[in-house]
Amino acid sequence: MSSPLANPAFRTLFAAQICSLLSVGLLTVALSLTAYDLGGDAAGGRILGFLLALKMVAYVLLAPLAETLLAHRPRRPVMVMLDLTRMLLLLPMALVTQTWQIALLAFAFFAVSSAFTPLFQSVIPDLLPEEETYTKALSYSRIAYTLESILSPVIAAGVLKVVPSDALFYCAAFAFIGSVAALLATRFPVANMLARKGPFLRRALRGLTIYRHTPRLRGLFLLNFALSLTMAWVLVNTVVYCGQRLGDPEHFYPILMAFYGVGAASGALIVPRILPRVHERRVMLIGAWGFAALGLLILLPVHVPLLAAIWTGFGLASSLVLTPGGLVIARSANREDRPAVFAAQFSLSHAGWLIAYPLAGWLASWVSLEAAMVILCALGAAVALWATRVWPANDPIERVHAHPELPDGHPHLHDEPPEGPNHKHRHAYRIDDLHPHWPGSPA
Repeated sequence: MSSPLANPAFRTLFAAQICSLLSVGLLTVALSLTAYDLGGDAAGGRILGFLLALKMVAYVLLAPLAETLLAHRPRRPVMVMLDLTRMLLLLPMALVTQTWQIALLAFAFFAVSSAFTPLFQSVIPDLLPEEETYTKALSYSRIAYTLESILSPVIAAGVLKVVPSDALFYCAAFAFIGSVAALLATRFPVANMLARKGPFLRRALRGLTIYRHTPRLRGLFLLNFALSLTMAWVLVNTVVYCGQRLGDPEHFYPILMAFYGVGAASGALIVPRILPRVHERRVMLIGAWGFAALGLLILLPVHVPLLAAIWTGFGLASSLVLTPGGLVIARSANREDRPAVFAAQFSLSHAGWLIAYPLAGWLASWVSLEAAMVILCALGAAVALWATRVWPANDPIERVHAHPELPDGHPHLHDEPPEGPNHKHRHAYRIDDLHPHWPGSPA
């Protein structure tokens, strides 16, 4: 398997991703500190929760609309413009004195991010058309996300030793300069600029329509949702667990989350090696059910080495579910539809988190930390089981189907010559204007 880093365009694009992730990570820390400054002990948590809820709302509602508005524009200048916009939105955040001010600026920032991320994701399979190389690129991206969540607080802590907390917004803005420079240095592939016809709303829902009609994409959504149900407990309640069960959240929380990061990074490295031999559906199911099974170990007596092993397993399981997602989308959408489908995936996955985050916190306060984990594990396992019914194990990319509606001489029949009556033929089957419905049989 060739390394994606051997591709100069991917190297610079990956550098842009690292700079962008660093900026967003610093912003997250800065928003947390700003929320505390504005609300204090009494309201700081509520303000931060409100800001993060705005993030999810922006991601869920705006991603498909933004992709539709930007679909037919050259990708590099659009992505540069979006990065510069995010950079400019960060600058006044350092000066806010009211909750509504930071809420307005944060929502605008997340709205722009909802347009940037799916577009960024859609470029990678065009740069790396070879499936194995693209799969390895997905693992690099997953490692970058994992390391960002671990390193951003560390970097922020170092920065705060020499500058006040509001200066973190300026540091985050500065990181976007690196992202813009890397994007400008990237040689983008020529995009398919064929216009999607029809009313705006229909075009905006294009990705969601492809999702709805493609069984493996519906399965992808359910497996992502299954993971969010269990993973939300880890992200929301680990600090509470360290305080209530270990008595020292400041010491043990970073340790457990570091082990989680080690597991996630290890999983991201393992996945590209196993996907050529094991179907991505099976890999993702192992991750979803494995996470749920590991969660039940929380019922065992508290023992720090055991907890470190469990959190490492959590990270590994999460990568097994999350890393193959881009590959599933690339296999399920035509090149011109990939940005729309990536936008749909971005929106739907965050809709799952919008449910999972508050549910994890509410259950922990209503019953107990351990009981909440057991309930969420049961729900996650049930949703993963549902995914096996929606996404069949026998799921070939190429499918035999017929086109009785097409006249002789249609361009599609020229590209894919018929092999039987009613223009019956075989090719990689993806939902589009010529193939609006999923065939009943893979034969």
